[in-house]
Amino acid sequence: MLTLTDTAVEAIRILTDKPDVPRDSGLRIVHHDSAGGLELSIAPGPDAGDEVIETGGVRVFLQDTAAAMLGGRALNAEIAEDDVVFRITNPQGSGRR
Repeated sequence: MLTLTDTAVEAIRILTDKPDVPRDSGLRIVHHDSAGGLELSIAPGPDAGDEVIETGGVRVFLQDTAAAMLGGRALNAEIAEDDVVFRITNPQGSGRR
């Protein structure tokens, strides 16, 4: 299962705690191709078949293919003034995706 760092939780909270974002929204991660391309977006809720991760009061919706690909990995984030950058890391090693 994908885990979330404290910084990722804070970043997701920043993105979903806006007045124009529905209350039960979360970060949705979708895997599109064999090259490992991931799409991250704010979604109002999970799609059918999504795995839902709830940590620290935020939610992540993983498309089934993305969930299988990201098992055992961690979602981290870097937060700047007007920007959030998410990174997938392997907590067992130094590799990044």
